[in-house]
Formats: sequence, structure tokens, C-alpha cells
Amino acid sequence: MNAMMGMKRITIAQHERGLLFRDRSFEAVMTPGVHWLFDPLNRAEIKVYDVTVAEFEHPRVDVLITEARALIERHLMVVELRDREVGLVYKNDRLVSVLPPGKRQLFWRGPVAVRVDVKDISRDFALDADTARILIRAEGSVMNAAVIGSVEVPDTSVGLLIADGELRDVLKPGLAAFWKFQRNVKVELVDLRLQTMEVAGQEILTRDKVSLRVNLTALWQVLDAVQARTRLVNFVEYVYKELQFALREAVGARTLDELLGDKGAFDREISAIVAGKLEGNGVVVRSAGVKDVILPGEMKVILNQVVEAEKIAQANLIRRREETAATRSLLNTARLMDDNPTLLRLKELETLEKVTEKIDKLTVFGGLEGVLKDVVRIQVPGA
Repeated sequence: MNAMMGMKRITIAQHERGLLFRDRSFEAVMTPGVHWLFDPLNRAEIKVYDVTVAEFEHPRVDVLITEARALIERHLMVVELRDREVGLVYKNDRLVSVLPPGKRQLFWRGPVAVRVDVKDISRDFALDADTARILIRAEGSVMNAAVIGSVEVPDTSVGLLIADGELRDVLKPGLAAFWKFQRNVKVELVDLRLQTMEVAGQEILTRDKVSLRVNLTALWQVLDAVQARTRLVNFVEYVYKELQFALREAVGARTLDELLGDKGAFDREISAIVAGKLEGNGVVVRSAGVKDVILPGEMKVILNQVVEAEKIAQANLIRRREETAATRSLLNTARLMDDNPTLLRLKELETLEKVTEKIDKLTVFGGLEGVLKDVVRIQVPGA
């Protein structure tokens, strides 16, 4: 800018615009080129802006819009958002930033093509995943991350979107994003897979007043995440408590012998009791089974004594059966020999063979006939 005879030469480059103020009041927007300005009293002020930076900032922007809106809008795009609106700012068709609710922002109409898409977030405050990814990674992403909430929902789960304490949406697997402006937003992830729950160390009395400790394992699953959260304060704790109650009910209705005798029926009863309690609450127990039944020390000794006595009785019974069978076999053999002399003689020779195995020398009189007839003879009663 050169001054000569009260004239000022002002040069505005191709990438610049100038705001002319006279006596501190806005007068005009100066476009690229050479301008001569008569200002002998130095009452004019020119502020030059680089319009490759699309955002226009000025401390008296509200006055400019109010007093010279028509003139301003020929060179600047005015964006004014209401309290429940946000603006997606595109530069040269690239999404770069977000304007918050209630924001007034001016952009130069110049080499950078600016477009602002206004979104009403009064009810629908979700973003599509592609838009969210671009904003989080864009320039100014720290600011964008502060105004955009995002969560990765695994394919084994669903997400419950809660805004200001109200359940607003069920998020499907994938990237979910939402506006955080003017609201407290959080996401609760609910796993829909089959899960294991251990109910350990429950001290319970059986029907016959035997104190024992039982460990239980159950397989459970969330069927309806919304129903489970709506009806139950903590559905994991609720399932655990109902398994405890069902275990106590089933054990208390049985004697120790009944409990140890048919564990299958015991497990099925627990599952049936819990199924009735959980119905309509969005969760289900697929199966329940007792892992361990732990008895106190004195009860173990008594049971061991009972088992030992039972085994001794069984052994005695088997021994008596074998002795009876052996006696019966001898009786049958004697009857056969009584009816058959030849069989009796064979038995005599068998006895002779066993005797000769036990002695070193045997003296026989009468030759082979004496061996066959006189050495060993079984006296048959009544003969």
C-alpha cells in the first residue's frame, strides 16, 4: 500500500480479500487487483485476509452480519446453526470438521469450495460408520473425537446406547458412532454367547440334617439384552442368586443318600427351578450341574465305615456262595462214583498219582496188580 498526494495504492493478491473500514466502520470488501483510495486524513483501515484459509474470523463479525449482510454474503458464506443442529464441513468435497450446535461461522467464497451439511440431532444423533471414521482421522481429529463418541461392537455382542439415562437404541455389531453434544452418552456391551457361571462353596443342610458344601456349574445366556437390562438391575448377579436359591431348595428336599444316589435327577431339578424364575427376564440357564459334594470330616469317616462294612458283607456272601458251590460239586462227584465203579477206580489212580508226587520211594508188593488194586483203595460206605 503506497500513499501519494493523499492517495493510497492498495494491492490485493489473487488469493486475498480485503475489508475496508473507514472511521472504524465497515465500508466494502476489496477484491483482487490494484485499488487507489483517497484518504488524506488517514481515516481508512484495510485488513487483508488469505482466502486459502476458508474460515473467516473477526471480532466484530456479528456487527458485520447485522449491518451489511447483503454485502457480506456476496463474498462470504454465512452458516448459522440452531441449538439442536450440527454442521458437517466439506472443503473441496472432503469432509474435514464439525460445527457444534448454535455456532455461527463464515467461510470465504474463494479457491476453497466449502459446503456445510446441516444435521438435526434433536432425536436422531447417530452417525454412519464411514462418516465417523473420516471425522476421527481428519485434521482437527482431537476436537472431533471430543464431540463424536464411537464404539466397536463385537460380532458376539450387541450395544445398548444410553443417552441421559434413557435407553435409545440397540447397536448392531460393527463401528457405531454418535454425537456427544449436549448429552451424556454411554454404550453398554452385552455378550450374547453361552457363558459359564460357578456357584462355589454353598453350605447347605440336607433333609436328614447333614451339613455339606456343594459346588455348582451352570451354562447361561442372554436372549434379549433390552429385556434383561430393563427388568433386572444386574442380570449377572440375578442369575447367580437364583442358582444359589435353587441349589438350596433342591438339596434341602433330599436326604444324603438320595443326593448321592441320583445326581442326574438333582441337576435337572435345579435347571427346572431356575428356568421358572428367569422366564420373561431375557436370560436363560441352558444347563446346571453339581461339580462337587464336600462332606465334613466326621461324616467322611462314618461313610467310609459304612462302605467298608458293605464290602466285607459282600465278600462274606461271595465266600459262602463259593463254599456252597464247592460242596455241591463234591456231592455230585460222590454220587457219580457210587453209580460207576470205573469212575471210582479212576479217582483212586488220580489220588495215587498225587501221592507219588510227594514221596521219594515207593515199595510195591504183588507187581502191577498190587499197584492197581492194593496200594490205594477208597472204601465206599456200605460196601
